[in-house]
Amino acid sequence: MKRLCVVVPAFNENQTVGHVVNQLHAELPLATLVVVDDGSTDSTADIALQAGAVVLSLPVNLGIGGAVQTGYRYALSHHFEYAMQVDGDGQHRAEEVMRLLDPVFAGAADLTVGSRWLGRGEYNAPRGRRLGMRILSALVRWRTHKRFTDTTSGFRALGPKALKLFAVTYPTDFPEVESLVLACKANLVVAEVPVTMSERAHGRSSITGLRSAYYMARVGAALLLGFPGPVQRI
Repeated sequence: MKRLCVVVPAFNENQTVGHVVNQLHAELPLATLVVVDDGSTDSTADIALQAGAVVLSLPVNLGIGGAVQTGYRYALSHHFEYAMQVDGDGQHRAEEVMRLLDPVFAGAADLTVGSRWLGRGEYNAPRGRRLGMRILSALVRWRTHKRFTDTTSGFRALGPKALKLFAVTYPTDFPEVESLVLACKANLVVAEVPVTMSERAHGRSSITGLRSAYYMARVGAALLLGFPGPVQRI
């Protein structure tokens, strides 16, 4: 079995994180599961620990970018070859993980991204969010000359090159879109994989209302202005 570290960023996910960890253990019994508790104020860390995960507790909320990079740095410093990101809210299905991992393990891709829009199952998103996703996909295609259907997906698997890159350089605010551009500029092979995702069972997305508008403005500006800067090819 490849040395695999599964990074689960979680902020106030005490209702779902235990189930997520248990399901991942069942699918990947030899992997190390690392829950990055991003300054939660509930029992997320305790539940994840009880479920058998390694827990990295951040003293303050860094946001998804900081939490994910914390996990990637842990994986790199502990000499894991491969890593993947699975969100702690239960949207990413454990039974789908090998669809992402197989191309990376085979060396066919450095980074795989699970896409909700490639024909497996149905995922309902508000009309406004779908429109925003299409705009972001168009901007990413303009920046990279590559087509991605689900640029906001955080369901990902990383090979050694991608792990090394993201452990050192990773966007902090809304990283999913910008990290695709980062990977392409580093000449990594990025592949989308069709997956089925679940609706969020508890809580709500952090990208709603005014924050959704800020997200579009922030990421759109970054893409238009040329984020990221020069990146060393790996």
